[in-house]
Amino acid sequence: MSAMNDISFFNPAVVFLGTAFLIPFVPQKIYRWLLPIPAIAAIFFVVRLVGADAFSTWELNYLGLDLTFGQVDSLSVIFAHVFAVQSLLGIIFALHIKEKYQHMAALSYVGGAFGCVFAGDYLTLFIFWEVMSVASTFLVWFNRNPKSTSAGFRYFLFHTLGGLFLLAGMLLRYGALETFAFLPVDPGHAAYYDYLIMIGFCVNAAVVPLHAWLPDAYPEATVTGAVFMSAFTTKTAVYVLCRAYSGFEVLAIAGTVMCLYGVFYATIENNARRILAYHIVSQVGYMVAGIGIGTAMTVNGACAHAYAHILYKGLLFMGAGCLLYACGTAKLTELGGLVRKLPLVFIFYMVAAVSISGMPFFNGFVSKTMTIAGAAGDHRTWLALGMEIAAVGTFLSVGIKLPYFAFYGGKPEYQKEVKPIPFNMYVAMFLGAALCFITGIFPSLLYKLLPVQDGAAVFNQYVDLSSGTAYHPYTLWHLLQAFMLLGFTGLGFYVMRKIIVPHAKLNMDFEWFYRLFGRAFIWLFTKPIAWIDSIWSEVYAKVGLRGLMSIAFGSSVFDRKGIDGVLDNSVYAVGEFGDSVSKINTGRLQSYVAGALIIGLGIFALVWFLT
Repeated sequence: MSAMNDISFFNPAVVFLGTAFLIPFVPQKIYRWLLPIPAIAAIFFVVRLVGADAFSTWELNYLGLDLTFGQVDSLSVIFAHVFAVQSLLGIIFALHIKEKYQHMAALSYVGGAFGCVFAGDYLTLFIFWEVMSVASTFLVWFNRNPKSTSAGFRYFLFHTLGGLFLLAGMLLRYGALETFAFLPVDPGHAAYYDYLIMIGFCVNAAVVPLHAWLPDAYPEATVTGAVFMSAFTTKTAVYVLCRAYSGFEVLAIAGTVMCLYGVFYATIENNARRILAYHIVSQVGYMVAGIGIGTAMTVNGACAHAYAHILYKGLLFMGAGCLLYACGTAKLTELGGLVRKLPLVFIFYMVAAVSISGMPFFNGFVSKTMTIAGAAGDHRTWLALGMEIAAVGTFLSVGIKLPYFAFYGGKPEYQKEVKPIPFNMYVAMFLGAALCFITGIFPSLLYKLLPVQDGAAVFNQYVDLSSGTAYHPYTLWHLLQAFMLLGFTGLGFYVMRKIIVPHAKLNMDFEWFYRLFGRAFIWLFTKPIAWIDSIWSEVYAKVGLRGLMSIAFGSSVFDRKGIDGVLDNSVYAVGEFGDSVSKINTGRLQSYVAGALIIGLGIFALVWFLT
């Protein structure tokens, strides 16, 4: 560790958390202009780390434990890089919010994410992990309606469960290895505590079936809160899985299941933000699958897709948030005909929609296809096929269905009142759309950040030096494949546009099981246990209370006959003795001499009798 590295590193978490703490003390007219400062500072600090050698700094020994707040390498830098960029976009999008508490929660949430990315040990990771959990819960609660309140509690319970798995695993790991160091796990020698930690990570990654918190809570968060939440929770989980669990087969399979599962439910959903929430599950599936396959190509593809996903998913939630802000609803059945009233929202949304769908010249194309090609190159045909099918469903639901029914839907124009969109929201969407396009046209801007050290980005292609293979997204086959899939998907939607009309209903997936277990739990306490309790109460009333009454009666008798009798008789005896003494005590000498003589004779008689 060199002195230069010590000077050049500064953990952005300090700036974000410090600003969140200071906001309540800053005047209302000033504090909103301070909000972008942490994000700008984070971009400045992280850009300086690009290409730096790996090092650890900000180390602290506390109670005999080594804590590291500055673990820097290419993996942490790529996630910190996109976190810094997206935090600035999210803050710009939220500048019109007057409530300080929302900004405090958002800044604390982002600060927790940066703390996790640069954590060099499990204890530090856990602390910032819980900061993220608590702060993001408030982003749901601050929507201030009964649905968001309930969703926030369920969200917090889920993440508490994940945190407990993480805590249990890391403590058991410390007991076995006597270290909290955050290091990669060998898939062939993983212990039970490693899998406990993995489960804790998988909760935040929304791995099926641990995912229900995401489509439940994100649609109920505040307009701006959902933009932040779409970027940090699941991608922080992707980061820790990539650092510790690369090459685990269970993740490869689980990720592919996520791709298909999320797309299926997104296709039948009605709420725009719930559609996008399910697509987070699907898109994170590509990352989890790439990590599980574990080759240089797929791991780099997972990181590249995480970077691209944060940009276009944030932009998608901005577009859906604008619909909710302007119209008061995000349900497709209540929208339609908005393209004339919100043309810029439509344009920016479509940039994100074609990005997530893998359209050439946008960032999703240069990242998603990398993971799929890596799976195919590793002869994981079924996994590659599953991810390819999911790509079709993504374009169908997010790229066609949602914008069609929200902005067109067969309606010439939206008839209800449309609230004007604040200028800062348009600025954030423009910047997000520009980044989606620029990184799609110039993939080398993204590829040069990839974490595998033996790889390089040359002329807009990724070159894996370890295998001697190269990945270039803009080959004739990749372009032809993408346009065929997107074209036939569009044709399929046109044919089925009257069949896949959204319906105003709640679609439950694994929530059904959660609710079943909840009802079973309630039934257990209201029926069998209540019945046992009633029987016990009856037995207690008939046997226990009567026994207590008998004991009380006996105690009363003992008190009256025993204790009171002894005390009363003692009092009477003392009284009579006193009367006798008072009679003897006449004050005459002969009376005392006679009394003494009587006592002496009595003692003499007693001694004679005993001897």
